[in-house]
Amino acid sequence: MYDAERVDARALDQLEAVLREVAEELAALRTRAAKPAVAGRGAPAESRGSGGAGELEAENRQLRTRLETARTRLQDLLTRITFLEEQGREQLTGGSAGAAGR
Repeated sequence: MYDAERVDARALDQLEAVLREVAEELAALRTRAAKPAVAGRGAPAESRGSGGAGELEAENRQLRTRLETARTRLQDLLTRITFLEEQGREQLTGGSAGAAGR
């Protein structure tokens, strides 16, 4: 296996790990979002407790921060993969041109 292939494989493994984390986080968010909607039906907002809204807002801020961090990591990995792909293409093009000139 070439060094470039190992680097590509490592970057792809990292990308897959980030995507799994994001998918799991999204599934957890959907599950948690569905629970209050079901549990809260028929009960006025005031009866659910006044501290609950503040806690949910704080949790939402924390989750948005985590999601933005995951997006940033994902974008970084995609940028690295694009760079590695371009490098690989240049090496193939440069290598085949050098071989043809012999």
